[in-house]
Amino acid sequence: MNHSLSRRDWLRRAAVLSVAGATCASARTSEAATRKASWNESIEKGLRWLSRTQSSRGQWNTQAYPTALAALAGTALIASGSTTTQGPYAKEIGRATDYLISKSRDNGLIGDPQSDPRYTYGHGFSMLMLSQVLGEEGLLDRREELVEVLSKAVKFSGSAQTAAGGWGYVSAREGNDFDEGSTTITQVQGLRGCRNAGIAVSAEVIEKAKEYIYECKNADGGISYSSRQRGSSRPAITAAALAALYNAGDYDSTHVPEMWAYAKEALHDISDSARAFGHWHYTYLYYSQVVYRQGDEVWANFRNRLYDRIASEQRPDGYWEGQIHPVYITACNLIMMQLDNGYLPIYQR
Repeated sequence: MNHSLSRRDWLRRAAVLSVAGATCASARTSEAATRKASWNESIEKGLRWLSRTQSSRGQWNTQAYPTALAALAGTALIASGSTTTQGPYAKEIGRATDYLISKSRDNGLIGDPQSDPRYTYGHGFSMLMLSQVLGEEGLLDRREELVEVLSKAVKFSGSAQTAAGGWGYVSAREGNDFDEGSTTITQVQGLRGCRNAGIAVSAEVIEKAKEYIYECKNADGGISYSSRQRGSSRPAITAAALAALYNAGDYDSTHVPEMWAYAKEALHDISDSARAFGHWHYTYLYYSQVVYRQGDEVWANFRNRLYDRIASEQRPDGYWEGQIHPVYITACNLIMMQLDNGYLPIYQR
């Protein structure tokens, strides 16, 4: 992409120089130089496809998970460096933001329980996406609206948490207090994004969620499906739980090294056997975040293999195919391929 130096670019570069000094800035420049042109071309094709397929109302016309997919697609566009007011995808991000704001209900839920039987996914991904927008929002009225929507959304998440500390596909009250790992992770990341953006988040809610993850850990270091349905460890949920723990500030507990060892053994090779675990893109959306947090020594070679594989599977029109919907797969892939751009605070080291 051919960007002019935006406010976001300037702030990011200034922060790097002031905090880490010129040496770190040079290292980041060197890392950026190692990115293959084919990756950047793949990213640009994917971003253009998302732009073309967005409706004028700001969503992507998908029957399944409309709120969740709009939030994920918006997050992928933000990862390119655009904001609601600047950059080549500002219009699309603004539309997605307005669409998600319009889905906010009086009780704080972002989504539609009448049409989405698993609305906590959309709620969590929406908190994540809108919290990333808030920090760069230049329009006062939209900023005030975002603060209101996210403040209510945080309260809804707290009220929807189960007694065990997790979340299910719906709120605890509606779902008979059922919870499971994948929806729990969306809430933790969304809440952390809100907290980073200045929205008040209950420390008790986060601590309960961390304890929930620890309680679901098996002897092999992996995380089981649910506090109620303990069983064999799930590599995908383990990777997602690790990413959530990092977001929650947990790097040093006795659980984290065991979880990292399990996830690395199961997922680091990016072999075809990993597909047998199901939901490959969900798995690597989170596992890539975990590996990126380990530093360049671990990240660089893994990134090269991951990005080469993703780029090789792209369709000529710019999208990717897979489970759930092409918008979902395309958004996941674009988020992964833009992690080390460093534009999204929630994914930064």
